[in-house]
Amino acid sequence: MTPADLNPVREHIASRIIGQQKFVDSMLVCLLSDGHLLVEGMPGLAKTTAVKSLAEAVEGDFHRIQFTPDLLPSDLIGTDIYRHEKGEFEFRQGPLFHNVLLADEVNRAPAKVQSALLEAMAEHQITVGQRTYPLPKLFMVLATQNPVEQEGTYHLPEAQLDRFLMQAVVTYPTRDEELKILELDGQQQQQSYAPPAKPLTQAELFAMRRAVSNLYLDPKLHSYIVDLVQATRNPKLYDPDLARWCRFGASPRASIALARCARARAWLDGDEFVAPHHIQLVAPEILRHRLLLTFEAEAEGITTDEFVNRLLNLVAIP
Repeated sequence: MTPADLNPVREHIASRIIGQQKFVDSMLVCLLSDGHLLVEGMPGLAKTTAVKSLAEAVEGDFHRIQFTPDLLPSDLIGTDIYRHEKGEFEFRQGPLFHNVLLADEVNRAPAKVQSALLEAMAEHQITVGQRTYPLPKLFMVLATQNPVEQEGTYHLPEAQLDRFLMQAVVTYPTRDEELKILELDGQQQQQSYAPPAKPLTQAELFAMRRAVSNLYLDPKLHSYIVDLVQATRNPKLYDPDLARWCRFGASPRASIALARCARARAWLDGDEFVAPHHIQLVAPEILRHRLLLTFEAEAEGITTDEFVNRLLNLVAIP
């Protein structure tokens, strides 16, 4: 399998949304890395449309669930139903048993519901009562959220945030892109919707994942990845300002994610090995939701992206 085999997926997504190339690349990196993606952006920026387009282009069951304040954990996991004819309880599967799950506006549900995703995202299984049920081999959660300052939202627990492989931020389109969006909307109103002619099969996707995992990553770059993550925990070794800005650094999951996503990024670029710039390209989306900044940093208007970019400039490349 080669990166060209993903072109039909790219083309289908491009037929539904305009621009947002970085966001599309993030979705593909997550897909190839067997991870979950958190997408943040203001309403109306085609977050849901992009995620649905990706799901349509990949073979498998797709389910969309709208997170609301009155959602219950059983609405995600499923529940035991009593069968009178059998005289026993039977488990009815919930939306988590689909291959691709779109958790729309995930931060509109309270923490009790959000925590129901933890075991599924981390271990590809769920537990109901005394029984554990495995999830499909292809299982990917793509969650969208509006910025937490908006009314009616809940901050995602740090434990759940760490389960997301990457966090993508969707920004407003440029003027030219917005003109093209108007043109595309007019075309879509006049034409019937056409699904992809041939979705990417799961066998093809798993072959791509094997190719990605076999891509060469030099031991020196292992050290570079660890140095980057360690620097988020000990920023005072690099810059006194960084030490003032960061309360908690990234966990070892960040090191694993950097290695996996750097391989996927290199494979998508058609390279035969991972280079430092591949690590630097994926670092902001891997670290931005795993860092907890101080109140001082927030008062100074420092964002996690600015913190990460400064670290990338300070940590030596081998």
